[in-house]
Amino acid sequence: MSTNKAVLRDEIRRLADEAFHRKLISGFGDGPDNSEFQIVIEGKPRHLPLDEARVTLNKILRTNPVT
Repeated sequence: MSTNKAVLRDEIRRLADEAFHRKLISGFGDGPDNSEFQIVIEGKPRHLPLDEARVTLNKILRTNPVT
């Protein structure tokens, strides 16, 4: 895995962990492909390309601010 992909995956894991602890997603993990990440949203697992996973998690976190 390239360094850029590893850095991106680490960022996605951090975002997913935050969303999980804030109960905005119900699970996450590595996808079946090295270039995918799985996010469980509303009980449905979604396998997303890394860039799309980052955008999705940022959107979830941004639209559900901490109160």
